[in-house]
Amino acid sequence: MAGPVPATPAIPLPRRPSVVPHAPATGGPGPDSGPDAGARRWYEDELGWPTVPGRPLRLVTGVRFDVLEVPAEAGARALRHLAPGSPVILRGDRMELLVAPGSAEELPGLLEWLEWGPVSLDLRALGPGGALEAPAPAGPAWAASGQPASAQGAAVWLRPPGPGREDVETSLPAMPGMPGTTAAPAVGREGSAPDLVRLVDTVAAHCHRVRLRRGCAGRPAGRRDQPLAFS
Repeated sequence: MAGPVPATPAIPLPRRPSVVPHAPATGGPGPDSGPDAGARRWYEDELGWPTVPGRPLRLVTGVRFDVLEVPAEAGARALRHLAPGSPVILRGDRMELLVAPGSAEELPGLLEWLEWGPVSLDLRALGPGGALEAPAPAGPAWAASGQPASAQGAAVWLRPPGPGREDVETSLPAMPGMPGTTAAPAVGREGSAPDLVRLVDTVAAHCHRVRLRRGCAGRPAGRRDQPLAFS
């Protein structure tokens, strides 16, 4: 009688490799990815404007332009003193007028020279070391690209920058005689190109008017104070 049949040794099956999920990069998305990538390329490549890394997308001031920020009502009265291609941003009830680099440093002395120095005005300038939250890109070139215009708060381009870097830079209001500018040589000359002096004088006057009107609207009915005179 035959003995028991020896058991066949088990053949080990190859182990199935475990699936390890891909770990995300520790540095986060690169500068060319994310919802603001297209807008960032538009500002940096088309206009040559440097941006601040991260979100929200912000433009560096003091390099390619400075900013004069005023109440929207005052800014609207000053639009006639701007070149047709001079960029303007509307942000809620504020207006941001792009001006030539160096204008922010000139503003305090310019207000003194125009005799607006002692007057409290609701305007400020952004220059070197500052940053401005960028509106969504605008213009025919951006619309034709099919890129979505992502909202950036209430900021919109009232007058978007044109496609040419040189055309944009030469359209920015500047002090007469500033290097690289074509501003008018004198204030008030009919038919001359608008300059920073004329622009600041206009927005200062209208900022003062807005302030006086708001003050009068909030004054008690029994008060008869004489408002400040202005020209």
